[in-house]
Amino acid sequence: MGGMSTAASNAFERSISPIIEILLPQKARDVVDYQPDPVLQQRIEELALRSTEGELTDDERAEYEGYIRANKFVAVIQRQARRVLGSQSKG
Repeated sequence: MGGMSTAASNAFERSISPIIEILLPQKARDVVDYQPDPVLQQRIEELALRSTEGELTDDERAEYEGYIRANKFVAVIQRQARRVLGSQSKG
């Protein structure tokens, strides 16, 4: 399961940054505070455990990788939201 390189990750963040600046100012606090619902979190943890034990089916592996990609995206958005909140407190 390959991850994004640092260069690719930086390019991704830089590419979405202008959109985030438009979308986040009013919702930045909500984005920073976002937590997945408990049922989803439980499913992710179940898949993570089964992955560690080498017990995932191909479909489960694809599902788990989708959650990993989504979690990385959420982390990027939350990082951007924290920047927005930081710049609002300075202004």
